[in-house]
Amino acid sequence: MRRLLALLLPLALFVAGCGSSPAPSAPTPSNAGQVAALDQLKVTPGDKAPTVDFPKPLSVKDETFKMLQEGNGDAAKAGQTVEIGYVALNGADGSVLEDTFSKGTSEKVELSDQLKQGSAVVYNGLVGAKVGSYVAYATPAQPTSEDPESAASTLLVIKILSVKDTVQPLTKPEGDAVTNLPAGLPKVTTDDKGVPQIDVKGANKPTDVVAQDLITGHGDKVKETDTIVANYVGVNLSDGTKFDSSYDRGQPATFSLQGVIPGWTKGLAGKTVGSRVLLVIPAAQAYGDQGQGKAKGDLVFVVDILGVK
Repeated sequence: MRRLLALLLPLALFVAGCGSSPAPSAPTPSNAGQVAALDQLKVTPGDKAPTVDFPKPLSVKDETFKMLQEGNGDAAKAGQTVEIGYVALNGADGSVLEDTFSKGTSEKVELSDQLKQGSAVVYNGLVGAKVGSYVAYATPAQPTSEDPESAASTLLVIKILSVKDTVQPLTKPEGDAVTNLPAGLPKVTTDDKGVPQIDVKGANKPTDVVAQDLITGHGDKVKETDTIVANYVGVNLSDGTKFDSSYDRGQPATFSLQGVIPGWTKGLAGKTVGSRVLLVIPAAQAYGDQGQGKAKGDLVFVVDILGVK
């Protein structure tokens, strides 16, 4: 599932899509919003999550970003990717909403035009921030129709863990073609535009997820917690009906393997960037017996893994 950070910045905080990034430029970090509301916020680094203390309740009406403690590492540049850890707190009472430090996880943010358009406050605050820095990001309350009075501002205390040049995704699978495929699999060909075509005639019904390389890439291994860039085609095993295709939309998709059907997570974890993978997924590890939209029962996908974000 997409984490809280993505919900707070639905337009583009996480690295996403395959658009061009701006050329690296001189760092220009800046605070923004109701910075005075964070003047009494104190952060004490810890073995895992930092200790955060602030007057409660915290309430801001605009996106607010403030440098708390400057690190001494490399400064992030436009076009690079920043790895962050964060603890998210309820502004009303300080309760922890999410904590990547204690989980031992992190998120990556691409300092791209997409982020700049989606949240200039975050973009301008992270460009120029040095590795080791702690920054605060507060968002206004988001009341719900069920309980409009209970909403509170959200506070994120973020640590800059690393900065790296952004690796651009591949445009197509690259690697070694696999021959001598096992019997009983759907047959995959490509049309004159390179789009996979799936023939399910004679294919066996799966009892578990089948993840067969058609092309084995030479890139990094995909972890089940990764966000990947991929092109794909999906059809029903029962009759070959196509129900989804990134090719039809004209651009690859970007998604977390924690936010897809279980068969994708299981089948793609451990595969390598550059690979073309045939997935045959039982209904129980897809959308169940009821299906979703036109996707019914056992499903077949061809997935081209173009990059890891």
